[in-house]
Amino acid sequence: MGTKLVVVESPAKAKTIGKILGKGYTVRSSMGHIRDLPVNRLGVDIENNFRPRYALVPGRAKVVAELKAAAKNADTIYLAPDPDREGEAIAWHLTHVLGRGEKDARFQRVQYNEITPRAVRGAFEHPGKIDIARVNAQQARRILDRIVGYKVSPVLWRRIKRGLSAGRVQSVALRLVCEREREIRDFKSEEYWLLGALVRKLSPPPDPFRIRLVRADGKKIEIGNGERAEAVRKDLEGRALRVSAVQARQVNKSAPPPYITSTLQQAGSSFCGFSPRRTMSIAQKLYEGIDLGDGPVGLITYMRTDSFNLAREAVAACRELIAARFGPEYCPAEPRFFKSRAGAQEAHEAIRPTDPARTPESLADRLKPEELKLYRLVWQRFVASQMAAARIRQRTAVVEAPPPEGRGTHYEFQATASEVEFPGYMKVLHERPEQTERQAEDGDDVEKLPALAEGEPLECLEWLAERKETQPPPRYSEASLVRALESNGVGRPSTYAQIIGTLQQRRYVAREKRTLSPTDLGFQVNDLLVSVLPTLFDVGFTAEMEKSLDEVENGSVEWTGMLARFYGQFAEWMNSLKEPSADGALVERLLGALQGVTDWAPEVETGGRVFSDERFVKSIRARAIEQGKGITHRQLAFLMRVAARYRQSAPEVDRVIVDSGYDAKLKAEAEAETGPLESTVRKLDLLRNLPLDERATSFVNSLRSRVDGKRALTERQIRALNNVVLRHADKIDGFDEMRGSLEIADYAGDDTESGPLLEAMAHVRHWKEPLRRGKRVFDDRDFFESLRRQFGERRFLSVKQRAALKRMVRRYRDQVPGYAEIAGQYDIERSRGRESHAET
Repeated sequence: MGTKLVVVESPAKAKTIGKILGKGYTVRSSMGHIRDLPVNRLGVDIENNFRPRYALVPGRAKVVAELKAAAKNADTIYLAPDPDREGEAIAWHLTHVLGRGEKDARFQRVQYNEITPRAVRGAFEHPGKIDIARVNAQQARRILDRIVGYKVSPVLWRRIKRGLSAGRVQSVALRLVCEREREIRDFKSEEYWLLGALVRKLSPPPDPFRIRLVRADGKKIEIGNGERAEAVRKDLEGRALRVSAVQARQVNKSAPPPYITSTLQQAGSSFCGFSPRRTMSIAQKLYEGIDLGDGPVGLITYMRTDSFNLAREAVAACRELIAARFGPEYCPAEPRFFKSRAGAQEAHEAIRPTDPARTPESLADRLKPEELKLYRLVWQRFVASQMAAARIRQRTAVVEAPPPEGRGTHYEFQATASEVEFPGYMKVLHERPEQTERQAEDGDDVEKLPALAEGEPLECLEWLAERKETQPPPRYSEASLVRALESNGVGRPSTYAQIIGTLQQRRYVAREKRTLSPTDLGFQVNDLLVSVLPTLFDVGFTAEMEKSLDEVENGSVEWTGMLARFYGQFAEWMNSLKEPSADGALVERLLGALQGVTDWAPEVETGGRVFSDERFVKSIRARAIEQGKGITHRQLAFLMRVAARYRQSAPEVDRVIVDSGYDAKLKAEAEAETGPLESTVRKLDLLRNLPLDERATSFVNSLRSRVDGKRALTERQIRALNNVVLRHADKIDGFDEMRGSLEIADYAGDDTESGPLLEAMAHVRHWKEPLRRGKRVFDDRDFFESLRRQFGERRFLSVKQRAALKRMVRRYRDQVPGYAEIAGQYDIERSRGRESHAET
């Protein structure tokens, strides 16, 4: 008798589902996708209606063989990957690899939003067919991403360096980060002042409280400089203060909805310090099943969702829990449901616990710490979403300072206090009452406000004045970048974590103190892409493409037609893509330097063509100077090579080449043409008898073999060789005198700081305890020893290392002799940053 084969995408999920289904079912894992576009070629036949050329994913041959063997004798094959585009595509590919495609009668598609006995058994009792529209949406997205990445990335290789990548959505996310960073850099702060008073009642209780100046003659007051602030303060001196009005109101604050993918990633970052990728990894484990002692159990619903939809059974169970645990007053009369954004997948649910009665406390000894943290967030948010609103009583006192004898300006102050009368959902989320929009703007909130009556006089204890400056917009955190992507309609729940992870892996952005900032490379990549393909990497255009993919999924748009419309635009953009002009000022300066050349090299005939340095320079001058047209980077590079031949006869040429940074490139090119430079041979000879470690010995020997074969070193190899020499410079007699002839730049950047700072830190005897963050351990003492060792080897530290060293000196200032003098000499107080533990 044939068996019932079930195929899911992960071993953990297979184990949980196998336990639920029991005997009669064979459950296997596909280990994710088994087919995809090929790695080493485009894999899309654009001329043949965008037909994809799928290939087995590398490393999946054994898995596929095992699945084929299991499918051979199966009467029914249940395809049970995740209920989204990627899961549908995995199921569809399985039908083509294990059978005769989706029309093979043996294949049944089963879907569920939670891995619980009720949900899984219900899905297997009512199997369906593969949703081909959803498959086509995944194929369209995959092909779009492949076309953009495959055809645009070479632009980066030609103009920046090889190995870089562009991505349809990834590059838009990078654009957001770069534009925010430029906003911050261009921001000009403006001074403003907040005025107020510290006052108290004339009768008990005598506790003082603050009031804030908000209006002058009935209009909102804005004070932009110290002179104006001082004038107002003097005008207030001696005035009586009295309460002119007391206003009270009740604010009902409803709970936020349960988490969806984007908000869970934001909460994981804000409350737990998890990256979006780590949040999703932990959520995946909670979804697929955790062993609670009697086999694995799915603890949360599917975690890739943009829908706030909730199963009525789950809501009913949650309301029962609320009434029993917190009291009937915490359970509203009607269950709460939330509206999803347009285009959300309503077949999915929001992220919630599969059983609300399974509290975080009951799982404390079963889950790992990070799993418990995330489960607690999900459980609290879901339970809170079904609880009664919090009732907050707000009281606002308006205090006036009338002018003497009715003359002059009439000033009004305010103070507002909020008091929770009934916590409602805040009993679970432990929130403080949030400020209203008006309070946040006026800044008149206080912790407590005594009972006040209209007309009651107040005693002024002190007039208050506080200088402030407007602040630039904050850098994106991983959480806020996810929020920005979602609000702009860029990306989808399944892609947010991957987008941000890719930006960091490519070193386009750096993460520091939970914020993201573009690296120099990230700026280069973004600026180039935006300059040559502005529409393709526009936020609005990318959002429209996401909408088109949604329309493919709901069946209203045919996928190949959508691809054809995109490709028509894309091909035009790529055909019209022109290399940006080289730096005009540099070109003009170089041409000016070449005007001093009077003795040009003779013409050279090669391959039937005659080449003349003089005529080439004249043609460039005619284009760039006389016609005012730009030249390409490639033309500038060739002009530099020509100019380099005349460095001796026209000294200004040499200065231009050095200042522009082309000197190193020209040297590398010269070495490539003529074999290894003499300086390279000398450096290898100096290292021959030095005691190098195993790694350095292997590297130097590989370079020596290359040089012995008369082969040139690359620019990167030369830099690495220079670093080896610098690390062992103290063992080379007369190194400082020969450094120039060795053509080793002063990488230390005139590092006169590190030695004295390291010497000062040598006095530290009591080190802070190491700090563990995840798997990493931050140990100040080990970090200091590492810096001291590196400085001893190469006699300099990098700029970043020096900044970290200064922060360390400040942390241990109590043990550093003469700290005040050192801090002043090396500007340590301005180097303040994170001051907890070592940073590298």
